[in-house]
Amino acid sequence: MQLLLVEDDPSISVPLAEGLTREGFDVIVASTGAAALAAPPCDIVLLDLGLPDLDGRVVCQRLRERSSVPIIVVSARGEEIDRVILLELGADDYVVKPFGFRELVARIRAVTRRMKAGEAPSPSTAITVGDLVIDQRSRAVTLTGRAVGLTPKEYDLLLCLAADPGAVRSREQLIHEVWDEHWWGSTKTLDVHVASLRKKLRPEMIETVRSVGYRLTEG
Repeated sequence: MQLLLVEDDPSISVPLAEGLTREGFDVIVASTGAAALAAPPCDIVLLDLGLPDLDGRVVCQRLRERSSVPIIVVSARGEEIDRVILLELGADDYVVKPFGFRELVARIRAVTRRMKAGEAPSPSTAITVGDLVIDQRSRAVTLTGRAVGLTPKEYDLLLCLAADPGAVRSREQLIHEVWDEHWWGSTKTLDVHVASLRKKLRPEMIETVRSVGYRLTEG
């Protein structure tokens, strides 16, 4: 598995790259945002926010615009607002420095497992809810025939809700299935993604069930 490590501090990037190589990853190191954007396609990205040329949020957004590659942000910025912004821009996970190496490897493997599971063929590749169509093979979403651009996490959340239209999915279920059972962050992250989905679809398609969770309707 090819991994792009975007980190400008050699005291971090060198030992981290060595450790990840021992874990079986083929590591490419980029010390600037420009180098990260010019790097060849890879299987996963570890992205530091404090880069010398471009803000890491800009790099995250640009990578997401052109690819669905899993992105794990690694940064000393631990404020919730930073986490929420990065997730809105398409990051898949967020690890705050200092972190344990074993924890980081576990998160990398968890993110890649979820991505592979989402790409697995299904006997019925399309889910239709009213005029909403979700093609599981291509991960394409259309509403009344119009293509809807979603981030990987928005797609995963929508797919989770669409698996049983009309059924209420609890907040805990959604966090467990779309992120993971060891999710580090606030459940406000879920609310941010639901709000974004409502804007891209129709607000009334995702109903809030007070004190429980959400459900998908035809709207």
